[in-house]
Amino acid sequence: LLETFRAERRQRREAHLLLSRLAVPVVDGLRVDLAHAPEAAEALREALGPALALPGWLPLRDLLGMIGAHEWRVKGVAVPALGAHIHPRYGVFAPVRGEHVDLVAEAARRWSPAGRRALDVGTGSGVLAFVLARAGARVTATDLSSAAVASTREDAARLRLSALVEPVEADLFAEGRFDLVVCNPPWLPAEAITPLERAVYDPGSGFLGRLLDGLAAHLAPGGEAWLVLSDLAERLGLRAPGEVEARLAAAGLEVREVLAARPVHPRSRDAGDPLHAARAAEVTSLRRLVAI
Repeated sequence: LLETFRAERRQRREAHLLLSRLAVPVVDGLRVDLAHAPEAAEALREALGPALALPGWLPLRDLLGMIGAHEWRVKGVAVPALGAHIHPRYGVFAPVRGEHVDLVAEAARRWSPAGRRALDVGTGSGVLAFVLARAGARVTATDLSSAAVASTREDAARLRLSALVEPVEADLFAEGRFDLVVCNPPWLPAEAITPLERAVYDPGSGFLGRLLDGLAAHLAPGGEAWLVLSDLAERLGLRAPGEVEARLAAAGLEVREVLAARPVHPRSRDAGDPLHAARAAEVTSLRRLVAI
């Protein structure tokens, strides 16, 4: 499985490099100056804003990504745990898989965060911050991406949660201590080929390591953390069994309770996927942590 995974990533990198070398002309009116080109003006305006200089050239890979992101933004991404749609911006990972969201919603039902000061680390689209806010928490939602912060702010307004969700551009933690820290870190310790893939791939487990090392220092007395992580990395051979537990112990953190979910996304049922054995057996867990 590990070799199959590596081969798949090599193929994806080659495709990425090829599409990055193919450029298309963009002229006044944000029109792609090619026969049969799709209408892309609104998608380009959303993604590039007023900084776009015309005429110019745009990598085909970027153009396709902008068009796809625009479609997501228009129709929205359904979030059953919220009973609503969110509308992420270009460059923000859309939560099309729902296991991590459902686990946080279940945790909020069991261990109510109402009235507590919460921190959502690496908020991305803001979906976990919204789940916590709906459960009554006051949430600071951090992300290093300005697009993610802006997207979270916009959707908080759409969901009428602006009074409870404060998006902040920051690397991991915000200032202060919190009653609850929630994080769904990138699951796979491998190289990210594109900026968007940083939501899934964490080279050398650097994000996870920094998160765990700093977690106890950002918990208020009696506070707790909810860490949502898949075991796909262990099943693929990217992470040794027991490594996460060892990192938690080294960071002075203890697991009090665990919630788990099996995959429901289409790839887990695709027997033709070379990684099907790992995807079908994958378990996503929410660990309830306390500092010791």
